[in-house]
Amino acid sequence: MADRFLSKLSQNFLEILDDDEYYDITIEVGNDPHVKVFRAHMVILNYRSSYLRRILSTNKKKNDETLTHIKLPNILPEIFQIILRYIYGGKISLIEYDTLDIIKILVAANELSLQELIPYLQSFLIENKENWIEQNFNLIYQTSFENDSFLDLQKFCTELISKQPEKIFNSPDFTSISEKALISLIQHDKIKMSEVQIWEHVLKWGIAKNPGLSSDPSSYSNDDFNVLKNALQQFIPLIKFTEFTSKEFLNEVYPYKKIIPDEMCENLVKYFLDHDYVPRKRSEQQTIRETKIISLKNIVSKIITIQHAELISKWIDRLEITDELKNSYEFKLILRGSRDGFTPRKFHEICDNKSHTISIIKVKDTNEIFGGYNPIMWESRTYIPGSDGEYSKTKDSFIFSFNNKKDIKNHILSRVEEEKYAIDNDCSCGPSFGRNDLKIGGNSFNKHFSYCKRSSYEKPIRKTGNYFAIEEYEVFQIIKDTNEHVYR
Repeated sequence: MADRFLSKLSQNFLEILDDDEYYDITIEVGNDPHVKVFRAHMVILNYRSSYLRRILSTNKKKNDETLTHIKLPNILPEIFQIILRYIYGGKISLIEYDTLDIIKILVAANELSLQELIPYLQSFLIENKENWIEQNFNLIYQTSFENDSFLDLQKFCTELISKQPEKIFNSPDFTSISEKALISLIQHDKIKMSEVQIWEHVLKWGIAKNPGLSSDPSSYSNDDFNVLKNALQQFIPLIKFTEFTSKEFLNEVYPYKKIIPDEMCENLVKYFLDHDYVPRKRSEQQTIRETKIISLKNIVSKIITIQHAELISKWIDRLEITDELKNSYEFKLILRGSRDGFTPRKFHEICDNKSHTISIIKVKDTNEIFGGYNPIMWESRTYIPGSDGEYSKTKDSFIFSFNNKKDIKNHILSRVEEEKYAIDNDCSCGPSFGRNDLKIGGNSFNKHFSYCKRSSYEKPIRKTGNYFAIEEYEVFQIIKDTNEHVYR
């Protein structure tokens, strides 16, 4: 009975949407030539969508009473019309729309951060459109892996492919799937396909990603092998080469030996020439495969790759880049700026009282990546001029930088020197280290209020001390070993 009046309330809000008198914002949706301008109300958009709230916070109404005007070029006008009526009325009837439109609504809902709508749309597709999904599998599979919010669809697709892998591997557009999607696919424990078949498809994918490569490796130059090696570097450790027959290894793998790490290749050759051969040490293939599978299953980042995560893991254990990993770590995402917000309040709300965290920052308008490791708990403290009360002491923290996302060679690692200033817990800042070494400041991190100036750590991680804005940032909690024991 308590809900009996909600229908009337929903109707009234839709009437507000349709009323031309009281709107205070215009929204330009779509791209030429398919553009439409919608009228709406800032107060409703502000409370219904965190994404729109962030946009509106930087587009305040002018003093001259000029209407606020924003643009949403990535959404089709007809899809936004559906979304807008949901925002106002709290209702959406999916039976009225075809499946492709529902998928477009899902993608738009994700862009607009309509969190309650995303699981509902996924459930509707899975429960009511299974046949359509099977017939259009690649589209659904790729869409689900383009964003970390579509976990239900990811799980559904992965379960389906484990039973019928040919649905994607033998499809005409197989080579167009993303690296992340293919990794998830070949990692699935229940996939019913031999290792040599997986290898053949991975090769096919890598060659297709580089149109200049031939399907005949005998014609490859050293540069060609390097191109293919770079394309497949994340896949090779996942292939169980020791499950190949000797003939399969000779015909399908050995011609590509230059793309396989030297020690791994040597161990495999010995293995297939002498089945009694057991290396005194665990083979590189086994070591890398075991550690990378753990990482690949758990690293969900828009900023760094598996290679970055593995190097950071070595730094946590105080190892050199050439050392073998001693421990396996899961990088558990607990905060993402584009998902949770770019404010100090949100950072401390989510991360305070959590220890063993890695903060990763992508600088806006550059390829720079900064980060820091905090082994102790984050806290919220008030900055008092002349006092050191905002800082926490540790000897195990470090900060770092990478030039870009593509490689880990050009990096800087800087460990703490002044331990009492290791961690900056200023409640008005984000994840900050040292007195000024990595300062994430301001009410909104994606404005130019952050900077890096050496003071408490070994070396500067940036050449300039100029202010920068943040495009994206993520905080991960580190989970150690395969038993997933979380540090507390």
